[in-house]
Amino acid sequence: MSDDSKRDDRWTSGPELTPEQARRERETQQTDQAPPPGEDAETLRERQRLAHLEMMDRWIDGVLVEQRRSRRWKLFFRFFFALLILASLSVTLYGILGAPGAAAPDRPHLGVVEVKGVIDSDSPASAERIIEGLERAWKAEEAEAVVLHINSPGGSPVQSQRIFEAVMRLREKGDKPVLAVIEDIGASGAYYVAAAADEIIAAPASLVGSIGVIHAGFGLEEAIGRLGIERRVFTAGENKAFLDPFSDIDPAQREFWQSVLESTHEQFISAVREGRGERLADDERLFSGLIWSGEQALELGLVDELDSLDGVARARLGEARTRDYTPRLDPFERISRQFGRVAMEWLGVPRGESPVRYQTY
Repeated sequence: MSDDSKRDDRWTSGPELTPEQARRERETQQTDQAPPPGEDAETLRERQRLAHLEMMDRWIDGVLVEQRRSRRWKLFFRFFFALLILASLSVTLYGILGAPGAAAPDRPHLGVVEVKGVIDSDSPASAERIIEGLERAWKAEEAEAVVLHINSPGGSPVQSQRIFEAVMRLREKGDKPVLAVIEDIGASGAYYVAAAADEIIAAPASLVGSIGVIHAGFGLEEAIGRLGIERRVFTAGENKAFLDPFSDIDPAQREFWQSVLESTHEQFISAVREGRGERLADDERLFSGLIWSGEQALELGLVDELDSLDGVARARLGEARTRDYTPRLDPFERISRQFGRVAMEWLGVPRGESPVRYQTY
């Protein structure tokens, strides 16, 4: 329906009328529609019927116009989302099958493996992914050295131990050096990993150290009692729920859990001593959990040099030539995992995380 017909439509234009005004308007129209001289009632009825048909035609035209407009918008959004999906798939395939720089440089370079974020089995910095990257970089003929590029606060002691042992195995082969370059932070579990390298390089302002183990929780037994809530936990084994935040922990259980943390701490200390050897300063604070700047860490023997990844590459190769050997993340797995996590949160399904989990950060 054209704009001119909309402006001329007396049913959808003009001022809003009260019921009384509308009644008077209808009476006026009926008076105006009185048969002129020479016309009978039959002619008037036919004229009214034609007027009603014209009004219905206008209404139907308006409905059809709205339907066509709605159909056009639906087609537009379907086309838009189809393009969006195709673009996402294209980017994914492009990244998997061969983005620029995916091929190994034909000149000597540093083989880089990224250790970013929390070290955990479910994170990008998992032991499986890091070890696979190390093997790739080690086998690359043009890689002059393998570099662990670290920017992590630490994480799982088990994952850190696995990476440490893998680096030590490569280091013992002696074919090429393994370096650890710390960016903003290389603390706790991340330093555990770095300690296995032949050399550790950090920036002057990097955060280095934090050689310790932590488990944190809450004691809410008094709060739950004040709220009048009864905690119902059924276990087989008297110590099965000893870290339940709504239950008290007795001295024997506390002593036992402290022994677990101290045992893990000793493993951490032993690994650092094995990796760093006599380069460590004789300072009792080294293993206390403190964290230092890169400049302080150099004095304590926690790092060997103050520099950056580019600086290391230029010093060894004359220019900053590096290649990232870190395995690419499967985008479909990441999407499905994220979708599953969101779905669980919406459905209220509890996540199966153990209450006895502890970290080296």
